Amino acid sequence: MNETKFPRESLIVNTDQVMINDLNNYNTLFGGVLMKKLDNNATLSARRYARTKECVTASTDSIDFLHPIHQSDSVCVESFVSYTGNKSMEIFCKVIAEDMITGERRMAATAFLTFVALDENKKPISVPQLVPETEEEKFLYESGKERAERRRTRKQHSKELTEIIGLEKPWEKGVEAK
Repeated sequence: MNETKFPRESLIVNTDQVMINDLNNYNTLFGGVLMKKLDNNATLSARRYARTKECVTASTDSIDFLHPIHQSDSVCVESFVSYTGNKSMEIFCKVIAEDMITGERRMAATAFLTFVALDENKKPISVPQLVPETEEEKFLYESGKERAERRRTRKQHSKELTEIIGLEKPWEKGVEAK
C-alpha cells in the first residue's frame, strides 16, 4: 500500500465534565474511567485513519498520570496516529484537565496505544504510511520506531512468561487457603 496520510486525518477530540460517580475516594477521577476514555478515543482515531469498520487494541504501552483530575475540571482527550508499521498504528493520547472556575489548563496524562485494523474476515490489513507535519508529530514519529521495538520485546517476554505461569487454581497447587 503506497497511500499516505497525515496525523490530523485521525484526530479525535472529546471533552467531558467529571461526574461524581467517576470519582475515587480521593475525589479525583478514577484511573479506570480515564483508561476507558483513552481506549474509546484511540479506537476512533485508528478507525478514522484506517477507514475500516474494525480496529482492535493490540497493546497499551503506558498511561502516565501526571496530574489529578478533579470534579471541578473538564477532561479533554485528544488522540491521533503518531506512528505506523505495516499493519499497526500507534495512537498518542493526551489528556488536558481544565479547571472550569479558573480556566487553568494542565496536562493530566499521556498514553500510547497500538491498534491493528481488521478486514471483514477479522484478518489484519495494511494501513497507510504516516507523514508527520508539526514539530510535535515529527517528534512522536521519530521516536516511534524505538517504542515499536520495545513493544515487540515486551510481547515476546509476555509469551515466554505465559509458558511458565500456570493456570491452576491456588488450591490445586497445594497452597492452603487461609
